[in-house]
Amino acid sequence: MPILKNAKKALRSSKRKAAYNSELKSKMRTAIKALQETKTQGALSIAYSFIDRAAKRSIIHTNAARRMKHQASRLAK
Repeated sequence: MPILKNAKKALRSSKRKAAYNSELKSKMRTAIKALQETKTQGALSIAYSFIDRAAKRSIIHTNAARRMKHQASRLAK
C-alpha cells in the first residue's frame, strides 16, 4: 500500500485508467467478434472505431491496429 499522499493519488489514477483501458479493449474485441458474425459495413466501421481508439491510447500497438483493420476489411469483403 502506498504511504505518501501523492502515491495514493497515483494509485487511484492508475486504477481508473486501467479500468477504462480494459473496458475499451473488451469493447474492441466484442466489436471484432460481431464483425466476424455479421460481416456488414456497419460492423466494420464500429470495429475500426474501437481499434483506432485503442491504438490512440496505446492500449494496442499501432502496427497491431493496422493488422487488425486489414484483417477486418478482408472479413467484410
